[in-house]
Order: sequence, then C-alpha cells, then structure tokens
Amino acid sequence: MDNFSSSPLSPGPSPFARNPAAWLKPALFLLVAIVGLYYVKWSPYYLKSFVAADKHSIGASILADGADSPMAAALAYAKVYFLAIWKAAVLGVILGSLVQVLIPRDWLLRLFGQAGIASTMRGGLFALPGMMCSCCAAPVVAGMRRQQVSVGAALAFWIANPVLNPATLVFMGFVLGWGFTALRLVAGVALVLGVSLIAQRIAKPESMPQAAVDAAAEAATPDQQAFLGRWMQKLWQLFWSTIPVYIVAVLALGAARVWLFPHIDASIGNSLPWIVAFAVIGTLFVIPTAAEIPIVQSMLALGLGIAPAVALLMTLPSISLPSLLMLRKSFTPRVLLTVTALTMLVGVIAGLIGVMVL
Repeated sequence: MDNFSSSPLSPGPSPFARNPAAWLKPALFLLVAIVGLYYVKWSPYYLKSFVAADKHSIGASILADGADSPMAAALAYAKVYFLAIWKAAVLGVILGSLVQVLIPRDWLLRLFGQAGIASTMRGGLFALPGMMCSCCAAPVVAGMRRQQVSVGAALAFWIANPVLNPATLVFMGFVLGWGFTALRLVAGVALVLGVSLIAQRIAKPESMPQAAVDAAAEAATPDQQAFLGRWMQKLWQLFWSTIPVYIVAVLALGAARVWLFPHIDASIGNSLPWIVAFAVIGTLFVIPTAAEIPIVQSMLALGLGIAPAVALLMTLPSISLPSLLMLRKSFTPRVLLTVTALTMLVGVIAGLIGVMVL
C-alpha cells in the first residue's frame, strides 16, 4: 500500500489558509450536488418509499414489454431506460466535470488518495447520498480518477452508489421482505470493500505518490485559465469519453435481452448452473436505479428460485457492461476484469447463502 506520510501534502498550509476565498469553489460544488440530488434522487425516492410501503411494489418490471425481435427490443428498452435515468445521467456528467475544477486536487487526495482501507471506506461512505445507478455514477468516478483519486476509493464510490443505495434498501424491504434487504446489505458491504481492495492491490501503486507531489505543486499555483473555460473543457472531455459508448452499449444490451433472459418458470430451480448464469447476466446487463426490485419480484412470482433471484438482486445494480466501457480510460483492463469477475462471484455466493437463509 502507498503511504503519503512523507509526501508534501502533510506539511504546509492548505489552499484555504493561503486564500480564504478558496472555500467558495468547494461550496459551489456542494450546492450543485445538494440541489441536483434533491431534485433527481432524494425527493422522488422519499415519495416512492410511501408507495412501496403501501402497495408493496414500486412498479412493473422494465423487462415486461414482451418484445421478441432484437431491433424492437433495443429501441423499446432504450426508450424506457433513458427516460428513467436521463436526469441522473446529466447530473453525473455535471458533477464529474465540476469535481475537476471546483475541488482542490490535493484536498481530494487527502481524502481519497491513499491506497488503503481508510480511503476505500471513505469512498464508499461518500457514495451513499448519491444513490445513482452504476452508469450515472461512472462520469463522477471518471472525474475523480482524472484527479488521481486511488483505485480503491474510486471503485468503492462507484459500486456503493447502486449497491448500498439507502432508498433501494428501503424499497426492497417493503417489496421483497427485510430478509432480502439484510442479505443485500451484508453482501453489498462485502462486495464494495472486497472488490475495491483486491482491485487496488493489483493496480499500479507506484503512480500514486507522484500524483500527490504533482497535486501539491498544482495547489500552490493559481489557475490561469478562467473557470468557465476550464469547466467547458472538462465537461466536453467527460461527455465525449463516456456518453456515446454508453448509448451504443445500452442499445446493444436492449437487443440482447431477447436471448439473455430465458422464459421463467419453476423448472429453473436453485441449481448452480442457473445461479452462475444469472450472476453473469446480472453483472453485464444495465438497469435504472432500483429496477432490480420489480424484476426480481416478477420473476419470483413466475417461479424463479431464491438462489438465482438473489444472484440477480446483487449483480444487476452493481456494475454493467455500459458502465465498464464508460470507465475504460479510468482503470486498466486488468482492474475492470477483476471487478467484473469478483462481482459475478459475489452474486453466486450470495445466491447460495440466500437459498439457505431466506
């Protein structure tokens, strides 16, 4: 693990001490985040919690349209999906660009720069108010990585957003039962910390101390470019590197769902091959926030076994092929492959545990 105790980040005054007005930029970022999250996430989810408690449902499954041709399935799914997430996606790109221009880089590294468990846990905790799906969180993660936030902290932030989403856990309790919520919470914590720390160990740690040195040097030099110009540049770079591939991947998976999700009945049972199959499908497929709940609810009603249902419940929100592609420049292929394989593994293990305790 990296140790920054001897880096130039430890001694010396902070940018806030050198310039009392420096707090204005982080305050602006916090204001944008609070207003945006309230409008996109907090207020709608607060109202939806009453619906979940009253009706024991948060809506129909996003897979329930019955499209049987790939082209029709792609267009139908993309329409429903993007209508559900576009506000959060816009907010994610805005926050991912603003984190690069409003938050001092050395301040980010103080919180998330070390390749250790403390930094990783902070990344997971800071994700909890976001409550975003993996794709909407991806632009923020990309912005964090461009500021040289550690692999572990960035991954924990990315995965914790959907997996440990407090609103989703509440919805799950009212709709599927609190046993499912408890299992999701325990397995989710293990997924966030375990995957992030393992991926951090296989990443290249030697790049982080130099990033800290660079950050300290940059913090001592005022930005020469105007804020608006810097923000537009970061916004465009982030948009171009994430959104086009995101749209293409969602269309492709929308078409592939014709084959990905088999006809559900009691014959599927709780056999290991089906658990593995649903864990793989859940890891790669893309859904809006909390959409795994009505998907699993409808499949359980059709006779799906508990074990593959839990595997889907764990893997569907965690990551997805589109979000992996969106972060292809933020992490090495080895890191992304490790995250993918470990997410599938956690889904399988959670499914096996679920059939014994639920």
